[in-house]
Amino acid sequence: MDYIQLLGLVAGTFTTIAFIPQVLKTWRSRSARDLSLGMFSIFSLGVALWMIYGIIRNDLPVIIANGVTLLLALFLLFLKIRWKQ
Repeated sequence: MDYIQLLGLVAGTFTTIAFIPQVLKTWRSRSARDLSLGMFSIFSLGVALWMIYGIIRNDLPVIIANGVTLLLALFLLFLKIRWKQ
């Protein structure tokens, strides 16, 4: 593994784990009222496209970071729809 790929993995790790506090807060409060459905929908689409880009380029840091981020964002979207008030 070279330094550029390591940098990508570290960057992807930080941007991905940034979603964990929001997921936990939403899950614990059982409220997704303040989450924007539009923003998370568009964001999820963008992350999915980045993941596809990573797959095409065979870029492991891009694939992993965006795959995990997509799962977290889709989970928040699921909670937003499930707990719609």
